[in-house]
Amino acid sequence: MVLVEVAAGIIRDERGRYLIAQRPAGTPLAGLWEFPGGKRHSDESLEECLRRELAEELGASFHVGERVDTVVWTDTETTLALSFYRCLHERGAIEARVAQALAWVEPGRLSDYEFPPADRALVERLRADA
Repeated sequence: MVLVEVAAGIIRDERGRYLIAQRPAGTPLAGLWEFPGGKRHSDESLEECLRRELAEELGASFHVGERVDTVVWTDTETTLALSFYRCLHERGAIEARVAQALAWVEPGRLSDYEFPPADRALVERLRADA
């Protein structure tokens, strides 16, 4: 069993909407929506990973804050440890550099988008906190 550590950012704007990204064609779970982030390299912390991934995917800088949740998801070959962090936009324009699309979504509308199984409990929690 392979362990893959992933960090994802929970980014809210001044209107209380969350930023989500659509997975691009040709990748696992293509077309599904997720919170931006990515896989940790062996030489970096999860927070460093998330800062790097957000810069690569969104072209902007973010402050990585508190860890909100960690979800462990196992399929036949891989165990995914997905850590979610609250993030604040610091500088730079936010634009889709990797994803097919970005969307700012009100908490109550998150269920209008299809997320991977590992994200669904957090999506429900964010909807309930709205």
